[in-house]
Amino acid sequence: MLQKIQLRPGVNREGTNYSNEGGYYACDKIRFRSGYPEKIGGWLRLSANTFYGTCRTLWDWITLNGYNLVAVGTNQKYYVQTGGAYNDITPWAAGYTASAVALGASPFATTSGSRLVTVTASGHGGTAGTFVTITSTAAVGGLTISGEYQMVTVPDGNTFTIAATSAASSTTTGGGTVTIRLLLAAGLATYVTGAGWGAGGWSRGTWGSAATVGVGQQLRLWTQDNYGDNLLLAPRGGDIYYWVRDTGFTTRAITLEAAGTAAGYPSTITDFIPNQTFQIVSSDVQRFTIAIGSNPYDPTDANTTFDPMLVRWSDQEDPFTWVPASTNQSGEQRLATGSYLVTSVITRQEILIWSDAAIYSMQYLGPPYVWGFQLLMDNISIIAPNAAITVNNVTYWMGVDKFYTYTGRVETLPCALRQYIFNDLNFSQQQQIVCGSNEGYNEVWWHYPSADSDVNDRYVIYNHLERIWYYGTLNRTAWLDSPLQTTPMGVYSVQNTFLLTALTASTAANQTIVVVDGTSYPNSGTLTIDSEDITYTGKTGNTFTGCTRGVNNTTVASHAAYTAISSGVTNSIIFHETGLDNGDDDTLVPIESYIESSDFDIADGNQLSFVWRMIPDINFTSSTATTPEVTMTLKPRNFPGANYGTSASGAIDLSSKIPVEQYTNQIYTRLRGRQMAFRIDSTALGIAWQLGTPRIDIRTDGRR
Repeated sequence: MLQKIQLRPGVNREGTNYSNEGGYYACDKIRFRSGYPEKIGGWLRLSANTFYGTCRTLWDWITLNGYNLVAVGTNQKYYVQTGGAYNDITPWAAGYTASAVALGASPFATTSGSRLVTVTASGHGGTAGTFVTITSTAAVGGLTISGEYQMVTVPDGNTFTIAATSAASSTTTGGGTVTIRLLLAAGLATYVTGAGWGAGGWSRGTWGSAATVGVGQQLRLWTQDNYGDNLLLAPRGGDIYYWVRDTGFTTRAITLEAAGTAAGYPSTITDFIPNQTFQIVSSDVQRFTIAIGSNPYDPTDANTTFDPMLVRWSDQEDPFTWVPASTNQSGEQRLATGSYLVTSVITRQEILIWSDAAIYSMQYLGPPYVWGFQLLMDNISIIAPNAAITVNNVTYWMGVDKFYTYTGRVETLPCALRQYIFNDLNFSQQQQIVCGSNEGYNEVWWHYPSADSDVNDRYVIYNHLERIWYYGTLNRTAWLDSPLQTTPMGVYSVQNTFLLTALTASTAANQTIVVVDGTSYPNSGTLTIDSEDITYTGKTGNTFTGCTRGVNNTTVASHAAYTAISSGVTNSIIFHETGLDNGDDDTLVPIESYIESSDFDIADGNQLSFVWRMIPDINFTSSTATTPEVTMTLKPRNFPGANYGTSASGAIDLSSKIPVEQYTNQIYTRLRGRQMAFRIDSTALGIAWQLGTPRIDIRTDGRR
């Protein structure tokens, strides 16, 4: 008797495996199209060029003369990408905007045999990871210190360390006449929970526990919006900056206040531009510049205390005028429900604003009130500033324990993976969660860190056309599906680090490598030190374990302490739905995809049945492999609590794992059981597949 394996679309893990009979239970790197599962599309990186830092934001716009520009905001720098090149427009740090700052006498200190150089610079204002440009007139310890360096450590506010390209020949001080110029201080690549008395709100968490949102410890998250050809940008909790589009990309972003002064605005206007915000957006209506979280306007004080619940906006069509007057429409409004504003999303007729406890609608009214605010719902949550998106006039977002949607009213979004996702999520790194769309396939993606990961290593997808869910594993720190690009863009990125303990040219198995800061690296992967590639299988804090030296045809070599380290995968924008394979780096590797069903009864499950034949139904349309192939596995068992593929005694393996090609008509099996799961895997290059409705041939095999 032939029995169809016809299953419901989507993956459901809300119940037991057996209770989801007739559906799918597990998957990776697949999607559903017209109700049938298929492997997702491949991806290719934009170019071999790279950037520094962990990217959390992408922004795409086209200038009046037709240049397509992509802004890339990382925890260390801010870039504008064009033609595959990443142009650094990071603002100078306060105090270094006009020119370099001269240091005192002999500011460099070296140690014989070490690359680490200590720089004495009173009140420098930098943080670990900050970039500094240094000029000096004399060598020190055999080293010439000149050019751009990354701060390795910052022992205190008056000193920092950098890594030279070679080791010092002596222990000494010097450097001659030295000047430095700092870029905007680097932010965090991973979240650091605030601890101690006074960190966070009263009664948050259990007695003595660390606060879940540390004061001043948030990730470096940028927001931005273009103003014509130019760009408004702001780091979360920082100043507002303005970049004037420059054909040579030689200018850096400057504060909005400085840009207003350069444009001829008087200090009575520019002094009162907000100097701190959580988020900057430009409204579609009348082009208002809006600060989500701001210091309030006070005509007697230009440096008022930051209010995390205040929304403040400029005059229409004028990002430099924030002083309310009868002749303009600038203003502000403090929202009442919550303790701080998390984020906002622009929709067709309104701007949605989330606090940590409520969601508001902001709508344009016109003078004299300009903007009106309506509380849509309280006692709801949003898990991260980048966890919301609007698609086809419907807004979706991830809360701290469920998903939501807004279509004119706020509703819970039913999720067949809710328990699976929220029980395996690292809430200490929830700020890293990023939401994006893949409009070509009617999908909303959330990239998130699993429970044992400090970085985004998984994703969950909601298909809003078919109203189904599926999930998988992938490391992406940012995502943007722009109508100005042909395919969605994702980002793989980590913050480069430095070797803390020197390595010898040893090929011993399972070596450990200790670095200065490994928090932004995945739990397994590849490191590049000088010209050697090293794989690792585990990570504990700043220690990489299970290391294998000299992979990818590289040579094992000795490496001095404080040698720069990067990920074996280059920081890059990656175009998805391009090709069929994993193009994170120069060499294409297969995308390993699979989907597995929940258990279904063989016949009615009343007695043991023998499955002796299977008739597959699968197509390999668009595959580039000469002989495309997948593996189909039938996994029988007698009871829901038994192991797959064994007899009742557990001694005999009865599973059938069979390769299937394009023109395979039938495959023969020898397995028996009351219930069975079905799985399909692909692990080769150039494979595209879509599953149809396979059939199995069954005959009764007794009741025992």
